[in-house]
Amino acid sequence: MAKETRGRMVDAAVGALRRRGLQGMSFTDVLERSGAARGAIYHHFPGGKSQLAAEAATQHGREVRDRLAGLGGATPQGVAAAFVEFARPVAEAAAQGSGCAVAAVTVPADEEDGELCRAAAAAFASWTEALAGALRQAGLAPADAEEKAALLVALLEGAQVLCRASGGTEPFERAVRAALGLFPES
Repeated sequence: MAKETRGRMVDAAVGALRRRGLQGMSFTDVLERSGAARGAIYHHFPGGKSQLAAEAATQHGREVRDRLAGLGGATPQGVAAAFVEFARPVAEAAAQGSGCAVAAVTVPADEEDGELCRAAAAAFASWTEALAGALRQAGLAPADAEEKAALLVALLEGAQVLCRASGGTEPFERAVRAALGLFPES
């Protein structure tokens, strides 16, 4: 039961980070959405908000990495196109005010030890490696696969910010048109 409560709290924190960012994430919201008792906060997260946010970003990072690792395509452009289809709903959600739970923890106002940025950096690195692996399998040379994978991750994260700011998905679509031309068809 305790593990279940903890998991619900982390899931609720992911949602709060996506909706409100780190500064807007509150324990009240996490408790309300998870159904956990107030005493569960420091029982499960003795490090407080930073620990909860780091674990939420890490979990969300793993979930995205696992989905990216499952992308496939017979060609590098096929992998990029599969990535675009994965990312399109994310851009649509961003246009409606949602954000990335991992990116949200990179903007801490008062973090001194860098735990949150390390968690985000590890998640982003795992996404890049998952995409690079798919691109290598589709025939790209390792160095080119790494560079193009980094481009796709940057496209995803940057497009979310631009889509959220504009309230539409045109920034994402423009970036996709520019990026897809960089991927070989065979």
